[in-house]
Amino acid sequence: MNKGHDLKRRMSYLIFAIILDAAANALMISSNMGSAVWMASGVNISTLIHVPYGTTLFVYAILVTITNQILLSKFDGHIFISNLLFSLPFSYLVGFFTWAYGPLHFAQMNIVVRFLIDIVGLVGVSAGTSIYQRCNLIQHPNDELAYLLRFKYLHGSAGWGQLFSYTPPVVIMIICYLISGRILSVGIGTILAMFIQGVIIGWSDKLIVPSLKHHLRIGKTN
Repeated sequence: MNKGHDLKRRMSYLIFAIILDAAANALMISSNMGSAVWMASGVNISTLIHVPYGTTLFVYAILVTITNQILLSKFDGHIFISNLLFSLPFSYLVGFFTWAYGPLHFAQMNIVVRFLIDIVGLVGVSAGTSIYQRCNLIQHPNDELAYLLRFKYLHGSAGWGQLFSYTPPVVIMIICYLISGRILSVGIGTILAMFIQGVIIGWSDKLIVPSLKHHLRIGKTN
């Protein structure tokens, strides 16, 4: 395939994946049945410090970007810049879609419908993550963290990579609970995301646009 055409194709999939991932994350938040782990952590921080959700997610992303550089054991300018380039539009798109879903009042629907909405959101988040990881252009630092753990430390296991990457947001939610006495946006969807999102990403790698392949930029540890 012509390199120029391939780049254009991957850019198109990247834009689609960012929008899909943001819309799906907002769907999980709006269902009030439990957000994806990082999003739930962001909701709790945002509420605790009274900062707009989109801004909270972006600052959160900057901190995770720095963590990724530490895990790499060297400065990788491409990964650093690409993480930030992804984070800015994505963070505010999640805020926009959450606002846009407001008039639909998902949280007031019966529990079965809300659960189905949450599951659709989880599948959408996983599919979007799978697509933009395989576009090999830019990705969110939270997913970069799972990606680094998956391929550098965990022998390519999407499930274990995703599960280990959830340690920071879970710890932060515990701290928020200890300070405020409440925990928000955590439910069955959060539990499912912790244990099966990585598995769905692995399935999506094979089932959704399988012509997109992972192109690793990281090496193994000594």
